[in-house]
Amino acid sequence: MHDDTSLTIARARRVLAERIIPAIYPQSLPLEVAAHPLPGEPIAPADGLALDYCPHTVGTEWGPAWGTTWFRIRGQVPTDWAGKHVELRIDLGFDTSMTGFQCEGQVYRADGHGVKSLNPRNQWIPVADAAAGGEDIELFIEAASNPVLLEHHPFLPTAQGDVRSSSPTPLYTTKTMDLVTRDLAVYELSLDLEVLLELQAELPEAPRRFRILQALDDALDVLDLARIGDTAAAARAALAGVLAQPAEASAHRLAAIGHAHIDSAWLWPLRETIRKVARTTSSMLELIDSDPDFIYGMSSAQQYKWLKDQHPGLYARIKQAVANGRFVPLGGMWVESDTVMPSGESLVRQFLYGQRFFQEEFGITCHGAWLPDSFGYSPALPQLMSRAGLDWFFTQKISWNQTNTFPHHSFDWEGIDGSRVPTHFPPMDTYNAQLSGHEVALAARQFRESRRASSSIAPVGWGDGGGGTTREMASKAQRLKDLEGSPRVSWEHPDSFYARTAAELPNPAVWVGELYLELHRATLTSQHLTKAGNRRTEQLLVEAELWATTAATRTPYDYPYQELDALWEAVLLHQFHDILPGTSIAWVHREAVAEYARITAAAQALITAAQTALTDPGDVELVLNPAPITRNGIPPGGSCPLAKLPAPGPAVTAVQDAYGIRLSNELVSINVDTNGLITSAIDLASGRETIAPGQCANLLQLHQDFPNQWDAWDVDAFYRNRVTDLVAADSVELSTDAEGSARITVQRSFCASHITQELVLAPGARMLEITQHTDWQEVETFLKVAFPLDIRAEHSIAETQFGYLKRPTHVNTSWEAAKFETSMHRFVLLKEPGFGAAVLNDSSYGYDLTREAADARVSTTVRISLLRAPRFPDPHTDQGLHTHRYGLLIGADIASATAAGIALNTPERRITGRYAFPPLVELDGEGLLLSAVKLAADRSGEVIVRLYESLGRRCTGMLRVNADLESVSTVSLLEEPLADGEPVFTETGHVELSLGAFEVRTLRLRLRD
Repeated sequence: MHDDTSLTIARARRVLAERIIPAIYPQSLPLEVAAHPLPGEPIAPADGLALDYCPHTVGTEWGPAWGTTWFRIRGQVPTDWAGKHVELRIDLGFDTSMTGFQCEGQVYRADGHGVKSLNPRNQWIPVADAAAGGEDIELFIEAASNPVLLEHHPFLPTAQGDVRSSSPTPLYTTKTMDLVTRDLAVYELSLDLEVLLELQAELPEAPRRFRILQALDDALDVLDLARIGDTAAAARAALAGVLAQPAEASAHRLAAIGHAHIDSAWLWPLRETIRKVARTTSSMLELIDSDPDFIYGMSSAQQYKWLKDQHPGLYARIKQAVANGRFVPLGGMWVESDTVMPSGESLVRQFLYGQRFFQEEFGITCHGAWLPDSFGYSPALPQLMSRAGLDWFFTQKISWNQTNTFPHHSFDWEGIDGSRVPTHFPPMDTYNAQLSGHEVALAARQFRESRRASSSIAPVGWGDGGGGTTREMASKAQRLKDLEGSPRVSWEHPDSFYARTAAELPNPAVWVGELYLELHRATLTSQHLTKAGNRRTEQLLVEAELWATTAATRTPYDYPYQELDALWEAVLLHQFHDILPGTSIAWVHREAVAEYARITAAAQALITAAQTALTDPGDVELVLNPAPITRNGIPPGGSCPLAKLPAPGPAVTAVQDAYGIRLSNELVSINVDTNGLITSAIDLASGRETIAPGQCANLLQLHQDFPNQWDAWDVDAFYRNRVTDLVAADSVELSTDAEGSARITVQRSFCASHITQELVLAPGARMLEITQHTDWQEVETFLKVAFPLDIRAEHSIAETQFGYLKRPTHVNTSWEAAKFETSMHRFVLLKEPGFGAAVLNDSSYGYDLTREAADARVSTTVRISLLRAPRFPDPHTDQGLHTHRYGLLIGADIASATAAGIALNTPERRITGRYAFPPLVELDGEGLLLSAVKLAADRSGEVIVRLYESLGRRCTGMLRVNADLESVSTVSLLEEPLADGEPVFTETGHVELSLGAFEVRTLRLRLRD
């Protein structure tokens, strides 16, 4: 028999595209259309329905960038359409080759009920009842003319990313606004053919594929191309046999969950995300109503809260669907946050606020963390997920690795403390699955645990304004439920998938440490003002809670629950994985910087109010210590009169000559040359030099920064091939202050930019602190500051949440080589036996590290990443004024680096009051640090104390409570009781502690009135 495979496939594809799909809508009538363009920001739906409308001709341009146009559509179902399936087809000017990132619409009835959304792949509106014909139709469309910023030629600089600079020219032209009939037999035939065409393309040259090809020919033979509607049923009958063949017993199983990955901000502002969420959820509710098997999942408590506040009717429908098990809250977090840069306490609050919202609103807590798209995952997460009541973790992003293929899909992920969490990566390598034949076959083919496990997850639906799961996807799922040659597809709650996987993999593979994404490394640096705002505000809120808790337990001061919750929610929102990483449009980051300023002012006001309550008005100069380390003899959370502070050590000696300046105190001696570069940094006790021979530290370096794609996201390894050292200084000046510190002020100009540095050595300090003010006017340029250290370090030790992470300094394998830009929090430490040095910072997260050898002597250079200047999606990224504070700690170990990093980021406070006060709680034990002191979220008045072990070893200690303690218990991160008992405490209020390495412990204290 001749091979007619290609002939059959080409025939089926052309008939499907050119005859069958156009025949789905055999009848159409134009609708009466009127429009009202808004001059500014969106308005409430009720106000939109009440607008005055003017006639609109289909084919007319509408909508400038970021504008909103309300359309009113009217029509009447013809009487001869009685009994037919009637819909509206609306094309606002969509580009169907893209699923989101463009104009969108939300459909409302005249009573304000949200019907569903309109998107490129979802252009239909149901007509409620057309059984008799003659029905009148009146609907309204809130149409958003969002500009397309990720074009077919992506990453081009654009002014459209901010309403302040975008063009007023209309972007879209309406194409179709018709009343139509939908031929269900033709529609179903189109999906039969699509599924079979996609399936056969993935099958081997074997009987199953040949039977499908023959069935396609048989169906097309009975299909009259001039009478598609009349013969569609017969064509379907010819396909019924091959569609009825059941899957093999060993077929892979896909646990499908409806999904619409909606970035809480990205190529659109936050206000547009609220509308995207409303549009998508209205469509998903419509699909839930029409398909009894469909289950939809949505993460991010923030997005639910937006709906609750701004779309209460829609939210009420969601609550009912959640109660029915059809609409599934996922993730247990406030947003799908970045997990690398937020502080440990911030990640705790992501879970606390997220889980609390779901519990209060729906009576449930989530069992898993759902983070498909964040840019790498901190090794602190497994413990935090576990202590927040989460049993599993889901992501897909690691499949984006540039260099190495991750070896597992279902495995246990082990964090820095030893906690393990069951983890799954979908082998179809997407979180926007369409259930295409290629996707489902890829899932089965790639699944690495297939020897023992039977299934993987399929998140199904278009994201980012694409509208979620379509009815076509749901129809495909129905056909793929049990189909020979294909994985079995069923809608399923992820909890069920993880339970099944746990039974099938009782001893899964284990991945230890961070889940490093070998891509998007520059997100640790882009948009410095956003990152600095995050670092500052998350610290200020912890401080505000500390003083407010101390005041509320000792004075009539009212703890500001509502204000603190609102501020935390704002900080958590801006930790979303396209805001904090610096990858959103200019509009988003402009608003973020303004929001951080608002949060800072509000937090400062709360701090002032609590401190005033604690000290009473007076004229005594007081020093307060908000940091979790003792400073100047003041314990954390305590205060002392300035006059009683220990006297500072001897003033720093500063000697200037023709070769530069030498700064010395009793601990270190530092040489700075005539260009302001550090040529020597000696630990006086050991005589050990810190700077590598012949090298200079505090060396600013510029790199050409033009990655192959994803400008704000990526830095590619070849950036190192071009470097300019900023050696020459405009001026170098020495000064001293009344406290005995010596200050070297360095001015540098380069290209169009200018930098002022202040290098300060204080009495008794091991750290040379550098404050840098940069007027940054560069484009596509990467600024780093280098510290070449005379240390043969086998690992870098970088602070992460509630501990640190060791990374090899070598590049023996492709896994190490791929980590050419990595993350830190407040410090990175390099050490060899007997000596170490740390580089600290107050607002940076990225660094790189290289090893150099000269004369058989290996040194290690660490460089902090300071500023970038990518042009997409914000063409003016980082341009303007910036302040960085960083430092070199000489003779460092983990404990001293941790303490110095804390001190740099948490300054003392000096106020005037009547008297000093002791801390509410005091913590003893080497390596033990407080993370938070606050009142319980349930507003019971009980005190929450969170602490952790910071040195990476088991320890014991004591918590002293300077109040009348009634009881204490160990609780979860959600501040709920645990089953493993209570810690022992004495009648004097001492709580005995025993913690494992990097363990996070949360205590709940009940004080007597």
